[in-house]
Amino acid sequence: MKRVIAVALALLSIGALTSCSSGGISKANENAFVSGSGVAVYLKAADRKPAPDLMGPTLSGTALKIAKNQVVVVNVWASWCSPCRAEAPLLADFATRLAGKVQFVGIVTRDNLSSAAAFVNRFKIPYPNFTDDSLLANFRGSLLPNAIPTTLIIDANNRVAVRISGEVTFALLDSMIKRVIAEPSHA
Repeated sequence: MKRVIAVALALLSIGALTSCSSGGISKANENAFVSGSGVAVYLKAADRKPAPDLMGPTLSGTALKIAKNQVVVVNVWASWCSPCRAEAPLLADFATRLAGKVQFVGIVTRDNLSSAAAFVNRFKIPYPNFTDDSLLANFRGSLLPNAIPTTLIIDANNRVAVRISGEVTFALLDSMIKRVIAEPSHA
């Protein structure tokens, strides 16, 4: 009888503990985040989708429209995202080194403006950052929903050429940018 009671209590304890958990799903304010896998996808020219217009309000308080017919690196990030913080200095360095050759731009998602501004100041991000993350919906088929960070490289023909899902590395970003820059432009 004692054994039956012990087993019953153990089962009730397990049930009570698991019923209080979320079943592996994050809290409501965190479940929109999926860490990227770090995989880069380079698309053949025939498989590329047109990039949407990149325009809207920026973190600096101005409205901006990114010019077409140039290579553009788009980084989707949030200040609370650990891989975003890890890759920020690398992206800032690339943007500075490639100024005039490649346009860098960020899209802040699921973040508050004061935290995003502190992130930009802390990591000395030299490129503009859009604050209207509804821009992401315009990248249908090119962005994985909810995966951040994600970095896209748009070719000089305004098509999404590369998608990097997850934190970028120097070697990966360098090779992908060089590959896209070397492509012929039909603009």
